[in-house]
Amino acid sequence: MRDAYHEELDSIGDSLVEMARLVGSAIGRATTAILDADLNLAESVIAGDQKIDDLQHDLEARAIALLARQQPVATDLRIVVTSLRMSADLERSGDLAKHVAKQARLRYPESPVPRDLHATLLEMGQLAQRLMAKAAEVIITKDVDLALQLETDDDEMDLLHRTLFQHLMDDRWKHGVETAVDVTLLGRYYERFADHAVSVANRVVYLVTGEHVDGIQTPGVPVEGV
Repeated sequence: MRDAYHEELDSIGDSLVEMARLVGSAIGRATTAILDADLNLAESVIAGDQKIDDLQHDLEARAIALLARQQPVATDLRIVVTSLRMSADLERSGDLAKHVAKQARLRYPESPVPRDLHATLLEMGQLAQRLMAKAAEVIITKDVDLALQLETDDDEMDLLHRTLFQHLMDDRWKHGVETAVDVTLLGRYYERFADHAVSVANRVVYLVTGEHVDGIQTPGVPVEGV
């Protein structure tokens, strides 16, 4: 019975990894759809979000059943509860990738991103994909040091996000209000996607240590406020 119980716990972790890999792929493909005005690719990302939702619903059902049958305590309880929260972060990440793809569909056959911002959006998409890949690795390895690195990685996304706004606020902006709205939304989607990847990693830190990230000092990085 204990073996079956721990297999169920492991299977919840496997589902989280699969969700992370799916949403990482989704944001990468959505970025290509946006920049290349690829309608078919955009539609595949939008349709594929259902699989992510289904995985989350299945994970929730198994986690709740596990809570009811086994009444886990201590570390095992933390695994189940934290996994539920991570699945919500990952499901939301999938929604954000879908939103990017919907922008591609909305503006087809044109790209909603001006040519002079393609490099920035591409970099944001690639960074988002790397962050989620690292989050998946953290789920697998339970590596606290790697998890804490995502906070620093996210600073790069914040910088790219600010770069977009600098273009939008520049007096030389010549692409109109509609495009400015599109770019603003897209920048927000990528920034929030990165935040969810960081949140997943932070929840792994809590799972392993029992402490929240703001109570742990990253090696070589001073604790904020100290």
